[in-house]
Amino acid sequence: MAFDGFVIRALVHELSEKLLHTKIHKIYQPHQTDLLFILRGYGTNHSLLISANPTYPRMHLTKRNFVNPTEPPMFCMLLRKHLEGGIIEKIYQIDNERIIYIDVKVRDELGDFHQKRLIVEIMGRHSNIILINPDNNLILDGINHVTAAVSSYRQVLPGKEYIAPPKQNKLNPLTLEQEQFFSLIKLNEGKIDKQFVNNFTGMSPTIAKEILYRAGLPTKENLWNAFYDWMEKTNNHNYNPAIVVSKEKTDFSIFPLNHLSGETTSFESINECIEEFYDKKAERNAIRQKTLDLMRFLVTEKQKSEKKIEYLYQDLKEADQAEKFKLYGELITAHLYQIKRGDKEAHVVNYYDENQKMITIPLNPFKTPSENAQHFFKKYNKLKNSREYIETQLTKTKEEIAYLETIITQLENASIQDIEDIREELVEQGYLKERKRKKHKKRNVPEIEKFISSEGYTIYVGKNNRQNEYLTHKLASALDTWLHTKDIPGSHVVIKSKEFGEATLNEAAIIAAYYSKAKNSSNVPVDYTLIKYVKKPSGAKPGFVIYEKQKTLFVTPDETLIDNLRTTK
Repeated sequence: MAFDGFVIRALVHELSEKLLHTKIHKIYQPHQTDLLFILRGYGTNHSLLISANPTYPRMHLTKRNFVNPTEPPMFCMLLRKHLEGGIIEKIYQIDNERIIYIDVKVRDELGDFHQKRLIVEIMGRHSNIILINPDNNLILDGINHVTAAVSSYRQVLPGKEYIAPPKQNKLNPLTLEQEQFFSLIKLNEGKIDKQFVNNFTGMSPTIAKEILYRAGLPTKENLWNAFYDWMEKTNNHNYNPAIVVSKEKTDFSIFPLNHLSGETTSFESINECIEEFYDKKAERNAIRQKTLDLMRFLVTEKQKSEKKIEYLYQDLKEADQAEKFKLYGELITAHLYQIKRGDKEAHVVNYYDENQKMITIPLNPFKTPSENAQHFFKKYNKLKNSREYIETQLTKTKEEIAYLETIITQLENASIQDIEDIREELVEQGYLKERKRKKHKKRNVPEIEKFISSEGYTIYVGKNNRQNEYLTHKLASALDTWLHTKDIPGSHVVIKSKEFGEATLNEAAIIAAYYSKAKNSSNVPVDYTLIKYVKKPSGAKPGFVIYEKQKTLFVTPDETLIDNLRTTK
């Protein structure tokens, strides 16, 4: 993923055109590594996302909605104190490096103007967002602290002097002369694309490969012409941002990547290109990080229940031997005269067998014959009484596993907004301890994801049990159609109409299959029936229902179809 110096140059140019002299209205920190700036100016609002995510560091304008924490983190509070109400005076980059500087003019409590500088370092897992006072170059704070134990070269801590990341003795390719280029690039000294990366700032392997590809036959003159053409267009801000999806990889840059054979999509704006490229990737990564501990806990609980099932079946198998122990007790009683203390086994006639076969009964040699008989009778009674309990526990444990599988499936399909509902449900069900309580807030009506079928009918899907219960038992009407994967954990889906065509029914079934454990399968069975035939048993776990008079469709999940049918909430 080439968030390199060239992308940053294009981004800085575009942001400068749109954001200079805008006012910082609000600052949020929706995730641990992400900041959202709401900017006002020229009669419009802009949302600027800045992320130091170690996997997907980035910065761009965004149209996405984010869920912000009830209590903002400390770094967010500090930024609000120093930057809210400030005016963006300058956005710039130095020497094609992967660092963006944002100078903000702010007014202090006395009404005097001062300057603050936000520094965005986009450097993979070492990415950071740092606020400094440019008058004395001291750090006010950073979203990621770097201590002396981590880096002896520089520390990112409040009160420390800001030191830029160490330079790598590379040249700025945007100001390079032809003679310098020829002296640096050696045709017979290793891979040329690696020489590009090692010699020039902001040069990613992707761009190096692209310039080499555009050069064709790698003579020095061809390499220079391809290199110069790329740099000239960049210097003139003559960009053509594009995303390419190929078999090898999906990537983006300020110009089409011709060396990757695949489908290319061009964009008028680098911001739109970046958001399109990172949007789903970053959200999936954020969800994965947010649900990591939760998913691990649920999988562990499921494994415990599965182990319990094994033990219960062992107990049930033993309970099936109750009649055998009763038989042993009765036969020992009938043959007391033949058995004596100290015998390890008894060979007696089985009177209950029509062929009167001999049977061998194991004995405890330290017990009398009568005590051995009583031992078997007690074991018989215990197993007989335990069978009903074991069967009840088996039913409950199977329901438990089904419930946990449903929650795991919901987490796999969850958006950021859905996760808190799932966590709250697990607290209510006693799986998790309640977090430190804050002021009680009245729960709002859950937002249900909405789709419009190709025939124009509304389809709803519940992506967690709170949404499922609201959708099925409150939002839906008696004659609406309800769908769910057959015997597979998944979401409740409702077609909000009494009448619709086969296309709508098939599309709703595909949605149900997509939001289920069978998401990556084919020919998934999906049951459908009317809402009036769907009931929740008394005392059942959230989201659990029984239904009747259903029919079954077989469909294959289709993500492209899902995206085309999806509407905004």
